[in-house]
Amino acid sequence: MKIVFLDAKTIGNDIDLSGFDSLGEVTKYNFTTPEEAPERVKDADVLIINKVPINENTVGTAKNLKLVCVTATGTNNLDKDYLDSHKIAWRNVAGYSTETVTQHTFAMLFYLLEKLRYYDDYVKDGNYINDTSFTHFAEHFSEINGKTWGIIGLGAIGRRVAQIARAFGANVIYYSASGRPAQDGYTQVDFNTLLTTSDIISVHAPLNEHTENLLDKCAFAKMKETCIFLNLGRGPIVVEQDLYDALVNGEIAAAGLDVLSAEPMSEKNPLIKIQDSRRLFITPHIAWASVEARTRLMQIILDQVKEYFHM
Repeated sequence: MKIVFLDAKTIGNDIDLSGFDSLGEVTKYNFTTPEEAPERVKDADVLIINKVPINENTVGTAKNLKLVCVTATGTNNLDKDYLDSHKIAWRNVAGYSTETVTQHTFAMLFYLLEKLRYYDDYVKDGNYINDTSFTHFAEHFSEINGKTWGIIGLGAIGRRVAQIARAFGANVIYYSASGRPAQDGYTQVDFNTLLTTSDIISVHAPLNEHTENLLDKCAFAKMKETCIFLNLGRGPIVVEQDLYDALVNGEIAAAGLDVLSAEPMSEKNPLIKIQDSRRLFITPHIAWASVEARTRLMQIILDQVKEYFHM
């Protein structure tokens, strides 16, 4: 069996992939462009990919291809009709990153809520040395307790965020963009209610026809001026120019983003112009990527290959 990793660098160099070596011949490419793919896949029985598009143009040369494993939950890069018509199986992975994305959600919130960059800089710049008071709280912050936390997308991650938010004393509400029936034990509201009443809003939804550009100028205009907005779903759920305008105009207090419309970030993204980290905090799509989550992810992929070939 020949196993080909087309973008192994997206998994990281620190994750042990030696288990795949016992299954057959393994070839790893750090990254692969659509133009490079046809030559690299032509002898593959199994492809392990993350972001590489899989369609007739990229894998039409792969006459032995039997299985495509995506090291992610989203499968927008797969042409499933092509794969099905050529009897090529595909697998993705769900649930491996619930804990780490939830953790990152709260890390981003605390950074913004408690103005941690400001206070860290205050001390490291020497301002606390021989200060006139034992404490300094020029940048005000509030408790989560008693606040309303609105969640967009109540899947596994959304529910875990809700559980922890409640532990902090927040009143949790949620909105389902797809219009699914209310989940027992959770308070479902309409979009307008979530926008106008939430002190914290976090997005944990997939990108689809219901969520693309969901957070636009009208949505931000309805939020409280004190609202902290977090997007840990997908970048195109947010209209970034409208978020930029909302932050610059003070329509919302702050935003934390782990996902962007174009990744890596485009130099044309208006958000790059906001340098005040009390207002905007962006991480480079790392919420999913704890060592434990990536290890768990690749063990699941390894098990999927073994299961498919009855090994």
